[in-house]
Amino acid sequence: MAVKGKIHSIESFGSADGPGVRYIIFLKGCKMRCKYCHNPDTWGADGVTEETAEEVLKKAMRYKNYWKNNGGITVSGGEALLQIDFLIELFKLAKENNVHTTLDTSGNPFTREEPFFGKFNELMKYTDLYMLDIKHIDNEEHKKLTGQPNENILDMAKYLSENGKAMWIRHVLVPGYTDSEEQLTRLKEFIDSLDTVDRVEILPYHTLGVFKWKELGIPYELEDVNPPTKEEVERAKRILGI
Repeated sequence: MAVKGKIHSIESFGSADGPGVRYIIFLKGCKMRCKYCHNPDTWGADGVTEETAEEVLKKAMRYKNYWKNNGGITVSGGEALLQIDFLIELFKLAKENNVHTTLDTSGNPFTREEPFFGKFNELMKYTDLYMLDIKHIDNEEHKKLTGQPNENILDMAKYLSENGKAMWIRHVLVPGYTDSEEQLTRLKEFIDSLDTVDRVEILPYHTLGVFKWKELGIPYELEDVNPPTKEEVERAKRILGI
């Protein structure tokens, strides 16, 4: 029986989640609880649409003419790696159809233990680009911010680098939480230790998803945090050298 992916939503013409025009599949399920998450409705796996890789790719291929030379499909979340069996099937099928594949991930499920590690190595064969969101470089601060440690996430970045896999590193800039000079400098040093980072992006914190927290009845702890100013974003970019 074909593995079915638990789909949260689809974006047909994405322009910010990988190169070119992207068909973005948002999957359900995430173990992290980022205080600033703008999609808390993706955390659980309830109320989902379930589709096979063939069904998903067939819908995506309707938009192939818009992808030109550098577009393709991006799988995001939630946390897509929680559905690694589905990812493998989808990306393998995509490569058979000459489609560029991008995985947008926080890296939280990564482990070198089996059976995940073997599956991850299989997935690497069919993944053209990894967009890795590093929430915080400090492990303790990462736990406070997301509820999860970051050692395995940084280990995943190192493993991708060692295996020659292209990466974009993303960092959400949250005033008072992820914007100190010390932590941004440490983040830059870590990124500089990697060999395959093609791009580093600062994603300014925003409050567009706060209403979802209220609808779900979850207290939003960053109520008093404002999005970073243009100057604060530029300062972070200077420290990161981008």
